[in-house]
Amino acid sequence: MNGEFIAFLILSFTAILGGILMLNLKKVVHMLLSVVLTFVSLAGIYVLLSAEFVAVVQILIYSGAVTIILAFGIMLTKHTARDERTSNRLRAALVGVGVLVFFFTVYGAIDNLFFGPGAEGLHVENTQQIGERIFAHYVIPFELVSIVLLVALMGAIVLARKEGEENK
Repeated sequence: MNGEFIAFLILSFTAILGGILMLNLKKVVHMLLSVVLTFVSLAGIYVLLSAEFVAVVQILIYSGAVTIILAFGIMLTKHTARDERTSNRLRAALVGVGVLVFFFTVYGAIDNLFFGPGAEGLHVENTQQIGERIFAHYVIPFELVSIVLLVALMGAIVLARKEGEENK
C-alpha cells in the first residue's frame, strides 16, 4: 500500500461523503458546501490521475463558478424548509439492498476488466495536448458549445424577466 493509494482512498471517501451529506442535509447552504467538498475531492483524484489541467478546471469552473451561481440562485429564490420526509423502513431496506447489489455488480465488472498496456506518453505536456486537440481538431464544436451556452443564458434571462413582470 503506497501513498498514492492512501490519498485515493481518502479523496474518494471524501467525495462520497460530500454526496451523501448533500442528499441528507436540510439547509440548502449546507448542501451547497457539501457539493463543494465533492468537487474539490474529485479535483484531487484528477491530480492523482496526472490530469492537472482537468483538476484546475474542476476547481475553477465547478468549485468556483457553478457554486457561486448556485449560491445566487439560493439567495434569489424563496425556499421554505419543510420536513415532509416520513421514515419508511421497508423503503430504506430496499434502497440499501439495491445499493449493495449495484456496488457488487460494478465491482465485479471492474474486477474483470482489462485495459491492455498503458499509454506511455500520456503524462507528457498534458495541457499542450489538450489545447492542440481542442483548437486544431475540434474548434467548430468548441465554438458551437459556446453559442449554445450563450443562447441558454439569454433564455434564462427572458424567462426570469417574464416571471418578474407577472408578479407585479
